[in-house]
Amino acid sequence: MTKLTRRDFLVSTAGIAAASAVGGNAFAATGNQLVYKPEDGAKLRVLRWKRFVQGDEDLWNANTKKFTEKTGVEVRVDSEGWEDVRPKAAVAANIGSGPDIVIGWFDDPHQYPDKLIDLSELANYLDKKYGGWYDVCKKYGMRGDKWIALPLGVVGNAIVYRESQVKAAGFDGIPKDTAGFLKLCQALKAKDTPVGFALGKAVGDGNNWAHWLLWSHGGMMVDEKANVVINSPETWEALEYAKQLYATFVPGTLSWQDPSNNKAFLDNQVSVTANGISVYYAAKNSTDPKWQALAKDIQHAHLPIGPIGKPTELMQITQMMLFQHTKYPNAAKAYLQFMLEAEQYNPWMEAAIGYVSQPLKAYEANPVWTVDPKHTVYRDAAALMLDNGHAGPLGTASAAVMADYVLLDMIANAASGAKSPKDAAEQAAERAKRYYKT
Repeated sequence: MTKLTRRDFLVSTAGIAAASAVGGNAFAATGNQLVYKPEDGAKLRVLRWKRFVQGDEDLWNANTKKFTEKTGVEVRVDSEGWEDVRPKAAVAANIGSGPDIVIGWFDDPHQYPDKLIDLSELANYLDKKYGGWYDVCKKYGMRGDKWIALPLGVVGNAIVYRESQVKAAGFDGIPKDTAGFLKLCQALKAKDTPVGFALGKAVGDGNNWAHWLLWSHGGMMVDEKANVVINSPETWEALEYAKQLYATFVPGTLSWQDPSNNKAFLDNQVSVTANGISVYYAAKNSTDPKWQALAKDIQHAHLPIGPIGKPTELMQITQMMLFQHTKYPNAAKAYLQFMLEAEQYNPWMEAAIGYVSQPLKAYEANPVWTVDPKHTVYRDAAALMLDNGHAGPLGTASAAVMADYVLLDMIANAASGAKSPKDAAEQAAERAKRYYKT
C-alpha cells in the first residue's frame, strides 16, 4: 500500500497549479500537460448518481461551472438515484443517444465496451502525473490494454457504529473476526439495539456487505477461469453465518435500498450498519443538537476478517464513461481531465469529507484523511478492496451478474429463511450460468 507524505502530495500536484496560472487558462500547455481543444459550439450532457453528501454536489457543480467559464463549453449535469443510473446508461449504450458522459458503477463499462470511447491517452497521462492508478482501478477501467472508462473514485464502505451502544453490549469496539462480530451483534440485539444491513436491491450497501460475507468464508461466484463455483461448501458456510447474523437485524432490511440504512441509523433504529461516511457527515453537519451528539458517538471500522484469514471487502467504485455517440469527444475528454486534475479533485474530495476516496495514489496525502481520525478508515478503500468479479475476470458476465443481483438475492433468500443455504446457492449458480456461458 503506497502512502505519500504531505510534501509528496504538494509536489505531485504543483504542476496543475502552475498551468492554471498561465493566462488564466486551465488547459495551458506547460511541461507534459495534456491539452484537449473542445470543438466549436460544444455542449455536453453528464449523467451522474445523486449525492449523499451535499458538499459533493456543490463542488461538482462549482467545478463544472468553472470548466464552462474557462472553455465556453456548456455542461448540463443530471443527477439520478443510484439504482437508476445503471439502466439509463444501458439504454444510452443500446440506442446510441443520450448523455455524453455517464458516471456509473462497478464494471458496468464492460457490458458495452464497444459503445465507449478509448480513454487510454488520458488515463496514461493521469497515471504518470498523480502517482499511478491503484491496481483495482486499472482492472475496472481497462479491457485488455485499452482504458474504456476512468475511475472517478471509490465510495468507501466500512462498519458504522455507535460507540456507546457497542460498549454497553460489552465490547470495546468492532471485533476483527467474523465470529466475534456475530457475538457482538447478538449482544446488541439482546440489549434491544439491533443491527441492520441492506438486503434489498441496494447497488452499493447491499452488494458491498453481501460480497464481503461470501468472500470472507472462501466462497466466490466464479474461479480464475470463469467457471461458476458459487454452489460450494464455503458458500453454504457463509449462508449459515448470514442466517445467524440476520436474526440480529431490525425488521425490514429485505426491502432496504441505499438510503435505508442511513435513515435507520440516524433514526436510532440500528446501532451498527455498513455504509460510507455519509451517515457521519449528516450528523456532524446538522444543526440539531441530538444529531451533533450522535456524531460524537459514531465510529468507523473495517469489516471483520472471516475464516479465509485476510480482508475481503468490496467497495463501490464509480467510473466515468464517454459514449461514442457524443458529438464532442474532445470537449468531453477535456471535462474528464479537468475534473480529475488536482485543482478540482482535491477541493471536491475535501468538500465531501472523503465520501469518495481517490483512484490515483497521489491523492492519498489529501489532508481530508487526517483532519478527523474518523475519516481515515475510508482512505485506503482502493488499496484494500477486491473487484466484484473475484476471483474471475471482469467483463460482460460479471457486470450482468451484479446488475441482476444474483449474489445479493442469494444472501437475502438464505438469511431470511426463504430458501435453505444449499437451495439458495444452487439457484444462484443456475442464474449465474446464464451469463457465464461455457
